[in-house]
Amino acid sequence: MRTLITGINGFVGGHLAEYLLTMPGWEIWGVSRAEQLALPQIRDQVRLIRADLCDAAQTDAAIATARPDVIFHLAGQPFVPESFRDPAATLNTNILAQLHILLALIAQKRHTRVLAVCTNEEYGTITPADLPIDEDTPLRPANPYGVSKVAQDMLAFQYHTSHGLDVVRVRPFTHIGPRQSERFVAAAFARQIAQIEAGVQPPVLRVGNLSAQRDFTDVRDIVRAYVLAVEHGAAGQVYNIGSGQAVTIQALLEQLLALSSIQVDVQPDPQRMRPVDVPLVVCDPGRFQACTGWTPHISFEQTLQDILHDWRTRI
Repeated sequence: MRTLITGINGFVGGHLAEYLLTMPGWEIWGVSRAEQLALPQIRDQVRLIRADLCDAAQTDAAIATARPDVIFHLAGQPFVPESFRDPAATLNTNILAQLHILLALIAQKRHTRVLAVCTNEEYGTITPADLPIDEDTPLRPANPYGVSKVAQDMLAFQYHTSHGLDVVRVRPFTHIGPRQSERFVAAAFARQIAQIEAGVQPPVLRVGNLSAQRDFTDVRDIVRAYVLAVEHGAAGQVYNIGSGQAVTIQALLEQLLALSSIQVDVQPDPQRMRPVDVPLVVCDPGRFQACTGWTPHISFEQTLQDILHDWRTRI
């Protein structure tokens, strides 16, 4: 099975490549604007194509080179605050990259299965009546990133309907794990703790909104879900992927601090506050579980231990 992972140098792309390499029968290609693969441990086993997916000709050439049976489309601008700072770039990057992939498949007449990775941010402004969030919950995005992913979601559905493309859509909820950028909450806390432990940062930990509740899943469980979605998902269908449990950011912070002996002063940082922050988000993964049998295997506690260990190693 020849697969092309877009965004292979990203947080999720690297974990997906590592997971596929443990499974027999997968020939893995990646596409990135970088000159080499970010993870040294996969460089001898993954073929890299250098291309900018925002360029239609480069996208077409990349797909013609890889000739994939499956595309895991992970590339894009994933950071909500960045989407407020530069909404035009977020919309351009996220929408055009997927559009160019779909158009290339049509032009080349390829019968490729595409996993269109969308997001729970499409649901946006959640009311108590919406909880837990299933796939029929109205899409009310509360940030430009969410808008860009609604467009990706609908483009995937539209080209399945209009051209018969074999596209499966997934809406993953918050996923965390080792190697994630410090722009995201669990990694941001773990990085600060590791720096304080190492004596390179004063014992002051800067935080955003601690009262928000989110549905967290380990990235390694998420990539396992993506493979199951490709293997068992129905073409044109959309699936929520999440744990079905909500955890406050306060509890996440407290568990990370409990893994360290440091004493810190926790201080709010206005720069870490979102213009719009939904109080409670929790997934109903029932449709996906019924289709694939997937459930998370890695505990929240283990995930936090691994994230903190990762940052201690980096620092």
